[in-house]
Amino acid sequence: MNAAGLCGAARQDRLRRRQWHRWAALLATLVLLALLGGFGWFLRLAATTPADPDRATDGIAVLTGGAERVETGLRLLRQGKAGRLLVSGVHPDVTLADLARLGGAGPEALAGRVTLGRAATSTRGNAREIAEWAKAEGLASIRIVTAAYHMPRALLELRRVLPQAALVAHPVVPARLRDRDAGTRLRTWSLLAGEYLKLLAAEAGLTRPGAPTPDPNR
Repeated sequence: MNAAGLCGAARQDRLRRRQWHRWAALLATLVLLALLGGFGWFLRLAATTPADPDRATDGIAVLTGGAERVETGLRLLRQGKAGRLLVSGVHPDVTLADLARLGGAGPEALAGRVTLGRAATSTRGNAREIAEWAKAEGLASIRIVTAAYHMPRALLELRRVLPQAALVAHPVVPARLRDRDAGTRLRTWSLLAGEYLKLLAAEAGLTRPGAPTPDPNR
């Protein structure tokens, strides 16, 4: 090939590389915009309150791992929103008497109505534990209590193992996120961004069925 041909080939190669870089940059921009748009949707969910707080269900399931969740579940049980309550992911040392004190009631008031699930160490583990309990108890509807920012992932995992059950979301917004200064704290954004990435991983089926370590954001 002569010099002119070599120069023409080199120009075509540079044009192809530039075109590829432009397409790569466009694709990266679209992915980033999609992620940001999804994060905005997720933030709205993280600030939601129960949409149907007065609806009665067959059971209540609390996913432990954050403030006010167990207290909320016990309050709903006292209010007669359901006849049975499962607290999933309970520490091995926690007893029914401990929960009774937390809920301001005697253990006898909870006996036969509250089940302590100790097997779950992850959100997927919570889902399996709740599903096994619901099937054993013959429950057709369950009120799910967990943090609002955790609710999308919890419902995603639950619907995979309990597709036939009616799941009623009862999100809890923790005090630290209700604080008017919450949006100015790096810890808040780190928590929310981390949970959003976990939700994306769960949607992609990348979560493991038996994570050996507890999920701090459950």
